[in-house]
Amino acid sequence: MRTIQTKKEYEALCKRIEELLAIVNNDTPITDKNFIELDLLSDLVADYEEVHEPVKAPTLIEAMKLRMYERGLNQKRLSELLGVSTSRVSEYLTGKSEPPLKIARDISQKLDIDPMIVLGV
Repeated sequence: MRTIQTKKEYEALCKRIEELLAIVNNDTPITDKNFIELDLLSDLVADYEEVHEPVKAPTLIEAMKLRMYERGLNQKRLSELLGVSTSRVSEYLTGKSEPPLKIARDISQKLDIDPMIVLGV
């Protein structure tokens, strides 16, 4: 099977996928030529991205900020949730210090962040 060879090919296929997404919906039969084309192109693009543009796991700081946003938490509310000072939360969010194991466990459990991210693995 052919693979995407260049960034230019990748960009052209991404543009075509966008066009097909405007045509194909949940009601489109799997035998429809546009559905088939979308399915094939999506696989090609996914394979290319896996090699050339892999998605990296988020850092603890990124994960904490995302969870804070999702849950409407500010630093003060997060400090209350974790039982630490707001200045300590600020240090965690800026990378000036890392949380000790007990706090890291609380961050993982209370913010529902994968322990591997919290531990930086």
